[in-house]
Amino acid sequence: MSKSELSPADHAALMDAVRRLERTTLVMRVAAVVGKKVSFASQMVPARAAEAVNKATGAAIRFALNAALASLNGKPLRHDSMRLHRAMVAASGAAGGALGLASLPVELPVSTGLMLRSIADIARAEGEDIKNADTALACLQVFALDGRGAVPGVDYADSTYFALRGLMARSISEAARYVASRSLIDETAPVLVRFTTQIASRFGVVVSQKFLAQATPVLGALGGAAVNLAFIDHFQSLAKGHFTVRRLERHYGEDLVKAEYSRMAAARDPDEIFSPAA
Repeated sequence: MSKSELSPADHAALMDAVRRLERTTLVMRVAAVVGKKVSFASQMVPARAAEAVNKATGAAIRFALNAALASLNGKPLRHDSMRLHRAMVAASGAAGGALGLASLPVELPVSTGLMLRSIADIARAEGEDIKNADTALACLQVFALDGRGAVPGVDYADSTYFALRGLMARSISEAARYVASRSLIDETAPVLVRFTTQIASRFGVVVSQKFLAQATPVLGALGGAAVNLAFIDHFQSLAKGHFTVRRLERHYGEDLVKAEYSRMAAARDPDEIFSPAA
């Protein structure tokens, strides 16, 4: 097979990645599991809640960074079962639905840590080495891949995914070089702070959506659990798409994969992406 075009199997894999990364949002997943349309467009997070969301988001990303960096020092992330991940995240979501804002500072780092373990397993399945600094940081990057529309002046016409990757390319490259060049890593180093701040700003958009859904009075504890299941499913799906694209880039080269991805993402009719470009 020439590397000038994707094999049928890899074309199908890339098509699936496009759907995961471009066509499904957390709002859509929440609407599916809760059984009603949930709209966040006209809602605003109150100032006190917004401050709590921002603090919890920052803490969660710093916690995830520490876990990712630990994997580089001979302490690999545990391979927990999917069932255990889902049960623990559902339990934390139930607490969030019952207790509301008060539970967020505890619940969000827990659910984010569990998602990181799942993301790392997905990365391994796609041929990544979790002990590689670039891979560890790419796992964290997944949390920033659903910030669509949140950055003024960024062109999302063909690909939200590649626009966001391009936006973060410099900071992730600098962070990876910093981590790879040191045996002892200071998480407060400016290069890592810039990276985590950028991730947290994108992740916070989705966390705010999650908070608004869990704060809906009619949902309660069971609804909170359902929202959290949608939350972890969403980031597992983004991770699958992200690391599929990275696997194909290693095999075919970045230019070919990006061109084919952009063609698929720009297709008005979803059926158009079933056939490889002539």
